[in-house]
Amino acid sequence: MNETIINDLGINDATNTMQAAIDQVVEIITVYGLDVLGAIIILVVGMWFAGWVSRMVAKALGKASKIDATLISFFSSTAKYVIMAFVGIAVLNQFGVQTASLIAILGAAGLAIGLALQGTLSNVAAGVMLLIFRPFRVGDYVEAAGHGGTIRELNLFFTLMNTPDNILISIPNAKIWGDSIRNFNANKTRRVDFVFGVSYSSDLDKAKSTIMDVISSDERTHADPEPLVEVMDLGESSVNLVARVWVNTPDYWAVKFSLNKAVKERLDKEGIEIPFPTRTIYSQSD
Repeated sequence: MNETIINDLGINDATNTMQAAIDQVVEIITVYGLDVLGAIIILVVGMWFAGWVSRMVAKALGKASKIDATLISFFSSTAKYVIMAFVGIAVLNQFGVQTASLIAILGAAGLAIGLALQGTLSNVAAGVMLLIFRPFRVGDYVEAAGHGGTIRELNLFFTLMNTPDNILISIPNAKIWGDSIRNFNANKTRRVDFVFGVSYSSDLDKAKSTIMDVISSDERTHADPEPLVEVMDLGESSVNLVARVWVNTPDYWAVKFSLNKAVKERLDKEGIEIPFPTRTIYSQSD
């Protein structure tokens, strides 16, 4: 009889404890559930809206012929980050956090935050400087921070470039701004340099005139500045002639490839020998 009473009391206590826990969970959901749901909705809608605004900014600026792609990518990404900052404040406000007090606290802790985010802030500052001085634009082939590639995008924090074999490289803006930048597309024209080796027994004047004739027959080469063909040095097995030709920048590689082939074929046709390294071995028998 006593054991039955004790068991009933234990079951009642467990039931009461479970009921109290359930009541507490229901109370928490009732009190905070709407806030959590509202915060999730604000976050999802805010992220979608930030992406939509970024696309609209890019589309609107893209219609303006005087604005290049570098500025378009920068302003579109900036608009996205600004909206996300307001979304973060709205989410905190949904949970009852006093954003005015939060901003005051962040202002008071600005020095510490600045030191902690020194690298990030330097990237933002470098991005702004790159936009102001414009050492490159989207689509330019550059060498910077130890990498070479075609600029794909410049945003607040990173510069994205594609290598010639289509590998995406992301470089912090501060590294690019603090390093030398070689822009291969900044000027309208470039000089293409060639080196052709002929044998020591060849007629050098004939070789020079033959190379000059091949260069002049290519419509992509410029007459001003005038092409140059001269003896550069005397090699171990050949007399090396240097040819310097000016072309439009977009034609650089096409001209380099085609003239190498055309000059070789023309020298062969004219009977001018293009030597290759040789080694003579003398043997002495007893």
